[in-house]
Amino acid sequence: MKCFDYQKQNCTGCVEQQCRYWIKSSKNGNCVIAAASDGPQTLQDIGEIFNVTRMRICQIEKSVIKKIRKKISNFI
Repeated sequence: MKCFDYQKQNCTGCVEQQCRYWIKSSKNGNCVIAAASDGPQTLQDIGEIFNVTRMRICQIEKSVIKKIRKKISNFI
């Protein structure tokens, strides 16, 4: 069982700050995976999780979409 599965199942938060999925968010048990499994979230919600603005999340989203489109076009 993975760490985030255990947290979700036992309603506990992660204290392992060295984990690559750790975030400072008691609402999500300090786990990015647990936060993502809650389903769709607004840019504002995501910004609050990572302590950045909604606009910064929007910029990151646009950058990622651009990179994905470029990768896809290389396969076509």
